[in-house]
Amino acid sequence: MSDDARVFEAERARLRSLGYRMLGSMADADDVVQETWLRWERLGVDGRRLVERPPAWFTTTASRLALDRLKSAQRQREQYVGPWLPEPVITDGDPAESVELAESITLGFLAVLERLGPVERAVFLLADVFAEPFSSIAAVVGRSEEACRQIASRARRRVRADRPGTRPAPAHDDELLRSFLVACSLGDLDEFRKVLTDDVVLVSDGGRDVHAARRPVVGLHRVSRFLRVLATRLPADAVMELHTVNGEPGFVLLHHGWPRFVLALEADGDRVAAIRVIVNPEKLERIRAVPAL
Repeated sequence: MSDDARVFEAERARLRSLGYRMLGSMADADDVVQETWLRWERLGVDGRRLVERPPAWFTTTASRLALDRLKSAQRQREQYVGPWLPEPVITDGDPAESVELAESITLGFLAVLERLGPVERAVFLLADVFAEPFSSIAAVVGRSEEACRQIASRARRRVRADRPGTRPAPAHDDELLRSFLVACSLGDLDEFRKVLTDDVVLVSDGGRDVHAARRPVVGLHRVSRFLRVLATRLPADAVMELHTVNGEPGFVLLHHGWPRFVLALEADGDRVAAIRVIVNPEKLERIRAVPAL
């Protein structure tokens, strides 16, 4: 491997992580990383020597590519059938680098970012999650540094309004998940009371071709009823694999070796405050092969 390739490979995971948070799609993130590498190659030996800080060049290039894709993707998502959730990622054994990075990969956080405009999302992620200087961010979005600071401040307020604070993780993720599964298998409201908050929200993403709730299901009684019905419809020979999904307790349901759905639980203390279920087969194609971020 050449020195130039080694320099790029050292940054690949970080660029992939950035691309996924920008786009909510691992396939798109990988495309962004690959195109960044191709542009690095096209600079040629002489061009690469002129780049003083290759990591900064990679970040700027990947961010611009992701921003272009995001502008196109947001137009498509406006016509999406039902609630939109990001492509899930299995993050088993992935030690979070910081509280901010751990929170920024959750499905709930990424769904909140969907409410930002493309430039707002890029500026917010680069500034608040990846700690890029505003001079670099300005080069990515084509705005002044002062404008980027204002955009970041506005985006920060909007994100905090939707997610007032990072909810404390349960002391034992596995215990919470198992209690949740027991409640689903028994279908008993008293069991659900032990594990779900009164204002619990369930969001399911089936896309155009798979049946799912077209609107969020809200409240203990409605969510518990939804889960009871879901449990009765599972194939008898389905296999459940417990995983960490986007940094939260969850599982993958497999049938004949193929994922039928992925579920992730967002905890508020020792109970579940939000449940997110991805049924859209297009978002499950890579679920077994995707390495942790």
